Amino acid sequence: MFNIVLVHPQIPQNTGAIGRLCVNVDLKLHIVKPTVFSLDEKAVRRAGLDYWKKLNPKIWDSLDEFLKANFDKKDRFFFATTKAKEYYFNAKFTPGDYIFFGGESTGLPMSLMQINFKNAIKIPMGKNGRSLNQAMSVGIVAYEAIRQNFKGFDL
Repeated sequence: MFNIVLVHPQIPQNTGAIGRLCVNVDLKLHIVKPTVFSLDEKAVRRAGLDYWKKLNPKIWDSLDEFLKANFDKKDRFFFATTKAKEYYFNAKFTPGDYIFFGGESTGLPMSLMQINFKNAIKIPMGKNGRSLNQAMSVGIVAYEAIRQNFKGFDL
């Protein structure tokens, strides 16, 4: 199992879609507040359909709280960012890894990524692209992590 970490998500429909993905492929979802929407919001539940009840996400009140509880795993933190030099498909994922995604308009804080910037990864895009939808980005990277570890994955 991999850990998907959403840091300050801003669009409830993306969070709902990511939750649905997490249930379907047995990923643990971590949501780091603040969010600009309520996690009880109808849009999150609608995008996640009936999967939201099965998700059981771990909600963190702050990034500091998350880091205090998980800092010992910092070597296995991966940061999805347009600022990375390395592509996601060159990363070597192992079960238990934490893959971070930032808010849709803000991305991840540089102070967070500096914890382990050698694990900053990006998705290739054409010259006209600036960024991809958060839910799409999670799907792309998560399925690469699964592909690399498929024999050990219980699907």
